[in-house]
Amino acid sequence: MDAVVLAGGFATRLWPITRDRPKMFLPIGDTTVVDRIFRDLEDDDRVDDVYVSTNEEFADDFREHLADSEFEKPAVSVEDASAESEKFGVVGALGQLVDREGIDSDTLVIAGDNLISFGLSEFIDTFEENGDTTIAAYDVGDLERATQYGVIDVDGDRVTEFQEKPDDPPSTLVSIACYAFTAETLGLFETYLSGDNNPDEPGWFITWLIDREPVRAFPFEGAWFDIGTPDGYLDAVSWYLDGGTLVHPDARVEDSDLGANVHVMEGATVTDSTLERSVVFPNATLRSCQIFSSIIDQNTQLEEVTLSNAQIGAYTSLVQEPPVSAIWEQNRDSQ
Repeated sequence: MDAVVLAGGFATRLWPITRDRPKMFLPIGDTTVVDRIFRDLEDDDRVDDVYVSTNEEFADDFREHLADSEFEKPAVSVEDASAESEKFGVVGALGQLVDREGIDSDTLVIAGDNLISFGLSEFIDTFEENGDTTIAAYDVGDLERATQYGVIDVDGDRVTEFQEKPDDPPSTLVSIACYAFTAETLGLFETYLSGDNNPDEPGWFITWLIDREPVRAFPFEGAWFDIGTPDGYLDAVSWYLDGGTLVHPDARVEDSDLGANVHVMEGATVTDSTLERSVVFPNATLRSCQIFSSIIDQNTQLEEVTLSNAQIGAYTSLVQEPPVSAIWEQNRDSQ
């Protein structure tokens, strides 16, 4: 079988952190979101080729990333879009990729920003056992939260209903953008796209498909994070660190209090600061700062600032200026 890793989004909700990098490259501990997926696919002998579906803007980033990696299976397949406004939907991109690459085998499709706690080999096992299109499903446990996702209802393991972001969800079981399609089902993308059907989210295709053939659910427990927002990313980091801290050997942390779930990367300097639930990217410098639930990008310089729920872009410099009264006192004392 083959696999497609969806990596074509521009992640505008994570800007400025993802303005010039794919969100799939965001670090989770010592690896990245997408490398966790690549590793699972690389290790499963049933998977022959892995196609990374991305946009023109990030295509070279993925080529360089893969060239520097140990993975042999992934290859970049470029969508005809260089901006969010030019995208024609996930289903449309999948249909184009299937045609462009000549894919005609069973195919696993997974979003490249998915952090999941189950192994993809386990998912493929279930798909091969039932022989039908299979979708991974997670119980979010809350009807209000379920309205943000594609929601499914099941009879046993058979999907009986799929609604994309419904106002009144039939259950709390949601699709996590991990699908296994049979070769025959993959051929129906062309039929679907040639009709008056929504080319955007894969859930619309599943809604159309369940009236034509069996679709099975693969429910799982454990962890699942959709790395689409700053909170989603920090939640994933917190799950990985499990209340601890991760400081690169080549980072420097002095006279600072690192609380739960803090990751300080290579070349970063943190002095006289307090951090909690935050990520500090390479070569950033923090002096006398209070940082909470924030993402500090590379080569940033912060001094005497307090931040909460902030995203600071690369090469930013923020220095808290002393109040006018302090300057006046300093000038008076020097006279």
